[in-house]
This record gives sequence, C-alpha cells and structure tokens, in this order.
Amino acid sequence: MSLYTDHLAALQRQAEAALERCGFDTLLIASGIEKYAFLDDRPYLFQPSPHFKHWLPLTNHPHSWLAVRPGRKPRVVYYQPDDYWHVPPEAPSGEWVDAVELVVIREPAEAAQALADCLTPRTAIVAEADAALPSITPNNPEALLNLLHWARGVKSPYELEQMRAAQRRAAPGHNAARAAFLRGDSEAEIHRAYLVATGHTDRDLPYSSIVGLNEHAAVLHYQYQDASPPAESRSFLIDAGAQVNGYASDITRTWVAPGHDEFAALVSAMEVQQLALVDEVREGVDYRDIHLSTHRRIARVLREAGIVHMSDEAMVEEGVTKPFFPHGIGHLLGLQVHDVGGFMASENGGVADKPEGHRYLRLTRPLQAGMVVTIEPGLYFIPTLLRGLRASPQSANVDWDAVERLSRYGGIRIEDDVACRASGEAPENLTRDAFTAP
Repeated sequence: MSLYTDHLAALQRQAEAALERCGFDTLLIASGIEKYAFLDDRPYLFQPSPHFKHWLPLTNHPHSWLAVRPGRKPRVVYYQPDDYWHVPPEAPSGEWVDAVELVVIREPAEAAQALADCLTPRTAIVAEADAALPSITPNNPEALLNLLHWARGVKSPYELEQMRAAQRRAAPGHNAARAAFLRGDSEAEIHRAYLVATGHTDRDLPYSSIVGLNEHAAVLHYQYQDASPPAESRSFLIDAGAQVNGYASDITRTWVAPGHDEFAALVSAMEVQQLALVDEVREGVDYRDIHLSTHRRIARVLREAGIVHMSDEAMVEEGVTKPFFPHGIGHLLGLQVHDVGGFMASENGGVADKPEGHRYLRLTRPLQAGMVVTIEPGLYFIPTLLRGLRASPQSANVDWDAVERLSRYGGIRIEDDVACRASGEAPENLTRDAFTAP
C-alpha cells in the first residue's frame, strides 16, 4: 500500500468510529460552493472545505461531494461541467480514483440524485447550504465535528510528505525574495520574484504574502505591496508560504541590508532564540509553556541588546515584553494555515484556555507526535504599542534612543514549521530541512 492509501484507510476507520459514537450511518462532505461578489457576476477565489481535501487532493473542485459509508468505498461525486467560458476540472485522474466509487456530474443539482441513497435521518452532512440542492440540508453535527477536528491535529505519514513538499516549494521563493531585496527591488517586485520561484500565482497561495520593507515590517499582517522601492532598503520581512495537494507551508524570514550592523545583531540574537524554541517542540509539552518561554527569551534579547534595563524575570512579570512581542508563538498547520482544533480541551470539545493576558495565542493543546506547529517569535517596534510603554512606569528602564534607531527597521519575525515526534525524539524542522535540501 502507498502512503495515500494508508492515509485513506485511516480516515475511513476514524470516520466509521465517529459515526458510530454519534449515532449516524453516513457522512457527506461537500467540497464547497463557488461564491460571487454582492451584486456582481465575478466569483471570489474558491476555498475548498478542509474536510473534503483531507480525503482527496482536489483543491479547485467546487460543487463536488464525498460520501463515507461504513464498510464500503468512499463515493466521490465529481463536478465536471461542460464549460467553454472557463477551464473545467480535468477528467478524474490520480491514485485516489481507484480508491473510490466515482460519479461524474455536469450540473451542481445532479449531486442530489447521485447521493439520494445516502440521505436518511441518520446522515451527517458537513457542508454549507446550497440553493441548488434544496433536498440536502446540512446539519454539521457538533459532536462529530469535534471528533474530526481533534483527529486532524495529528498528521499521517502521507500528510507529512505533502507538508515537506510544500516547504520545498516555498524555499526557492524565499531565496528569490531575499535576492530581490538585496537588489533594491520594491515590495511588489519582490513578491513577483517569490511567485515565479515557487510556481504559484496569487490565486493558489495558501495565504496572502506579507512583504514588508523597513517600517512596514512592524505591521504584523501588512497587506499592501508598494510598487516603488523606498529611497533606502534597510530591512525586509517576508511571511509567505506554498501549497501542495491542499497542504500549506508558512515561513517567515527577516533580512538586513549590509551596513546595518546594530539591527543585524538583533536578528542574529533572535535566530538563536528561535532555534532554541524549536527544540522545545516535544511530545507532551504544553504549547502554552512554549509561548511563555518565548517571552523569557525575548526579555533576554532586549536586555543583552541594551534596549531594556531590567532583569528578564521583571520584564516578563511586568509585561514589558508584550509591546515588543504582541502575538502568539504559533499555531497548528496543515490543511489550513491556522489549522482547526487548536483550542480544544479534548476530542469531545470544550476550550483549553489561553494563558492569562495572552489573548492572541492560537494553540493551547499539549503537543502530540505527528502535530505540525509553527514557531515564530518576533521582536517589533510598533508605534502604537511603544506609546503605551512610554506612558507606563517601566518607561524609565527603556533606552528610547535605541528604540528610535531600531524603529527604522520595523521588526523581526523568524518562523519555521516543525513536526513533533515521538517521546524522546528531537523535533523535525521541516523548514530548515527544505532550505538545506539540494
């Protein structure tokens, strides 16, 4: 058997167990609906259901369906319109075809007939309401979704292979973006270099790339790309990923132009701490503890750089690190960039709380072997947050001249995607492995 067929068999076992526990006989999963802008005839970019692409490597296939029935092959209702306005999906091909019962439809409404024998009061339907299918009413049962979401936190060997491939697709883009920055290109030109090197377009990126020069690196989700280069390119932050068979990579790097030694030293200090945090990704470790460890490490960087004159413990206790590091250390990664289930207390649902005062952390579960998480510490000079620090009692402990000098560079974020391994084993740094691969 291949990694994919093993993966499919494992999903079948998980789904059958979840259906039995929740009192259902059949699971229907929709790929998703193509949606249009309000009062317009232009569609938004199609976003497939992560539950659908968990089973099938089909990411541009709206109006398709998957039916899971205990003891039988999954049925795939494959929408392939006879369309001359747009390029329709190709004829079904690939390893998945032989593993399923395939039904091809030409109109979205034909799915109702193709699934008619699956529709009973004991059918779980994970989907959005579709006006073209009034006979299929989604119920999205919470108990069943909790079981599926919890299980998705741990990746199969097949999934890990897709995620390694997504890293290898992104790495040349990051190298090309760095070269464009050192040439003095604009943000828009850097982004185009990234797209060419990864073979992506804006349509199929897993998320919109963050490409920020100088002070723009202080905007955590900087959403623009200036077409003209600045008078001086001092620093560059790129947060950009790639996608393979529906699985994402999510990588951030910060670069410094030659001659800016003070900020370069700060980036080097953050690199050391980032790699130490990667090593904390171990089975059984509470991810919240890695987040709190990050604040202690940021405090060390601030103290050793002479930016803040306080002990590391006092900085963390009094919240001085928060204006410099205002986000969480990372999140689950997989079929979604911010993968589902990060706050679940157990497979039955519930919420595992964030540490008090750390509302932006996106993962609060203990780590399990097979989880893939991001480790992305940052150190920023964000004007609105620094104003609050300047007005606080701790202001006297901050070297504001150093802050002003360093604010010209915006900030630093270094992000790797890391797979947790079995107890006693070091984590697998998917990102660093991709950058060093031939």
